[in-house]
Amino acid sequence: MAMQATTISDHHPIAWYSLMSRKERNAFWASIGGWMLDAMDVQILSFVFPAIIAAFSISNAGAGLIGTATLLASAFGGWFGGALADRFGRVRTLQVTIAWFAIFTCLCGFAQDYYQLLTFRVLMGFGFGGEWAAAAVLVGEVIRPEHRGKAVGAMQSGWAIGWGIAALLSTLFFSIMPADIAWRALFWVGVSPALMVFFIRRMVDEPAVYAETQKKVHEAGKKTNFLEIFSPEIIKTTILTSVLTTGAQGGYYAITTWLPTFLRTERKLTVLGSGGYLAVIIIGSFVGYLVSAWLNDRIGRRTNFILFALCSIATVVIYTQLPVDNTMMLYLGFPLGFFASGIFSGMGPFLTELFPTRVRGSGQGFAYNFGRGVAAMNPLFVGMLSATLPLGQSIGVFAIGAYGLLIVAALLLPETRGRVLSAA
Repeated sequence: MAMQATTISDHHPIAWYSLMSRKERNAFWASIGGWMLDAMDVQILSFVFPAIIAAFSISNAGAGLIGTATLLASAFGGWFGGALADRFGRVRTLQVTIAWFAIFTCLCGFAQDYYQLLTFRVLMGFGFGGEWAAAAVLVGEVIRPEHRGKAVGAMQSGWAIGWGIAALLSTLFFSIMPADIAWRALFWVGVSPALMVFFIRRMVDEPAVYAETQKKVHEAGKKTNFLEIFSPEIIKTTILTSVLTTGAQGGYYAITTWLPTFLRTERKLTVLGSGGYLAVIIIGSFVGYLVSAWLNDRIGRRTNFILFALCSIATVVIYTQLPVDNTMMLYLGFPLGFFASGIFSGMGPFLTELFPTRVRGSGQGFAYNFGRGVAAMNPLFVGMLSATLPLGQSIGVFAIGAYGLLIVAALLLPETRGRVLSAA
């Protein structure tokens, strides 16, 4: 694949958007909208846990199983969704996955017992995982090479927006409704992303490089094969990208899952759980996504990954080893969200550029969601290690280990900034 030279103007943090064509903008907004609403549907669960525990008389462990099962289902859904995107198209797969997760999120609000809710949530997870695979590939293929990092990374920022919407809606609903109705209403609102399907159907076209690749595949009398990502020519890329995503997501889950408990139980900080603390983390995440998106095109994919990994390690050390009071903990929520979330802005463009077009969805979907599946075990491992080590040290061990994996993988993978995608 050829590399395309960039100019200083290509690195302007905002100008790239004005340079996009109408088709590029439609694909960008369809993808960021889908990911934003996906995040809203996913994050709703964290705000309704207390009400669900009370409604179905379940334990914290039972509630936690819903979250873990959703995450694991999304890992399989991501690989499956990526394979569908290679076989049937990025746009069609995006429509199906958005409609899928929206419908099953809504059905969660009608659950009559714990097992119905668990089933609906697992089914929702399949669509959640597949949506990212289709959206990231779509934007990565449509946007021109010099702006791919900024555009795909900006799409990733939709997660923070969706998270914020979920927080606002939960605050509103639990303020004006009884708890046993509010949690159901939040899930019912989760059907709203389905409206995105109509926009995508009318306004978004398949990327030209995908259409050209499909034409070549059909002319050769072949079909795309998702197992090709394990072939001798691609297996190294598949393994290293899976290690990369495992590191990023393993560090994220180790930090975000257990750090609040550590600060509340071991540091005795009372601000935790407040709207202010959550708002600072969400704002930090949003800014981190956008800054990282710009840096991806400015300093390169690999350097950006290493920079954010090292800064994430430093944040963990500060949180777990240095004395912090309530005020400092509130301020440190910004770098926590900034670095732990911002690191993901590079995933979409990097994976898009590393896999050939004919199996890009399969490779990207597998690698990202393999990392998610393995990383889902990190919270469990941290909890187990905390039986013998202090919780802060346990968090540090797994977070530093995870980000160390990411750095190793980034060093072993090639730099792809500015790579022109080919019909292959």
